[in-house]
Amino acid sequence: MDRWPTGRLLSTAARLVEHSWNEKLSAIGLTHAGVIAIEVLAAQGSMTQAQLAQFVRVQAQTMGKTLTRLEAHGHIVRVRSTSDRRSQVVSLTDSGRAAATEAVEMERSVLAAATIDPDLLRQELQAVVRELASQFSSPATRALVDGAPRG
Repeated sequence: MDRWPTGRLLSTAARLVEHSWNEKLSAIGLTHAGVIAIEVLAAQGSMTQAQLAQFVRVQAQTMGKTLTRLEAHGHIVRVRSTSDRRSQVVSLTDSGRAAATEAVEMERSVLAAATIDPDLLRQELQAVVRELASQFSSPATRALVDGAPRG
């Protein structure tokens, strides 16, 4: 690893963290994609499946698969929209809110296994993302990074 470029170290670390986190998340019926969906619902409130897919920047079909899993575990409910019978409104359940909180703790426990300060790591990674997005990314990527919650 001493000879690996920084990019390879970052991508390998990211894959290992995500794999470890996904193993823990599966115990509560979540995946990384599911966590993103429930975090958006927790922050933004109920919305249609299409709006959620657009918000998360995935295809509606991909979001549908994620929501089917979340619904099977009781984390969300979907009901037909009263204004547009073709769409479904997605809402977070109490179980989903609890799972979102638990997912944050699980992520912290993954990073706690390493002898690093996870808060400092987050700050450094945020700085890298912001700096590189402002210099090299497309306008859409810059808007995504600029619109991301800080913290």
